[in-house]
Amino acid sequence: MGKLNDLWRGDLQLGDAFWNWAVLGALLINISTTILFLILISADHPWPALIVGYAFSIPYNIVALVGVWRSAARHNGLAQHADLARWSSLILLTILSVT
Repeated sequence: MGKLNDLWRGDLQLGDAFWNWAVLGALLINISTTILFLILISADHPWPALIVGYAFSIPYNIVALVGVWRSAARHNGLAQHADLARWSSLILLTILSVT
């Protein structure tokens, strides 16, 4: 939980927060929960499917987005990199949350 807390507080480097948590982590979490969702729906278990499909992925996406946003605020490099990381993670995580 230490790294996740660091992410939430924005204590991670922007590259780590963006690439490892918002891109790679979010893709793994969202693909996994989508597969489990489809398996549960096909087995006629709609409520567990709904819980698996959204109760894990959406909170993760929110934590990743907040972490990237806060890490971008502390970024010492180019401001354009921070802005690009903020907005691209917002778009990516929103798309992953609604699909």
